[in-house]
Amino acid sequence: MRTGVRGWRLRRNPLRRRSDVVEAWTVLIVAVLLFVVTPLVGVAAGLRAHDTARSIAATQRAERHQVRARVIGAPPERLSTEQGDRAYAYRAQVRWTEPGKGTRTAWARVPSGTRTGDTVSVWFDARGHSVAPPPDDAAVWQHTVTVGLVAAGGAAAVVLLGHAVERRIALRHRLAEWEREWARTGPRWTQPRA
Repeated sequence: MRTGVRGWRLRRNPLRRRSDVVEAWTVLIVAVLLFVVTPLVGVAAGLRAHDTARSIAATQRAERHQVRARVIGAPPERLSTEQGDRAYAYRAQVRWTEPGKGTRTAWARVPSGTRTGDTVSVWFDARGHSVAPPPDDAAVWQHTVTVGLVAAGGAAAVVLLGHAVERRIALRHRLAEWEREWARTGPRWTQPRA
């Protein structure tokens, strides 16, 4: 015959220990933390990251300007991957004409796959140094989603780690309670009967 065991830790039961009740409430708290609080942490971190990334992108758009230039000279040479954007991982000499300033030549970051003679869009900062293009909306959203997922994952990991520690402590308390109970009732069971 089958009996229901749902909620057995919360019902009155002679085998129920205080640690069982604590563990049952802890499971409920962990479920709420995992399914409600953790996503909220991810959303909050993502929104904060979105605002920050959007303001950085706007600042970079204001500080940088784009020009259409023709690649001249030797074929583009590869930059080290530590210097930024992989799509603009090459450097080549480019020439363009600026209204009122004449023809200018400079070394600039160019998109991968660029050959000598190609016309490309390159970005320069206010000092005239070649820089990567400012992040677009897709990059901002990618950063937002990544930060949100990492924050939610980190919060979930902390909750699960805390739950594992709590279960270990609850097990230790449960074993101690059983030991005390056996110390009281054990002699009645183990004494020889005459």
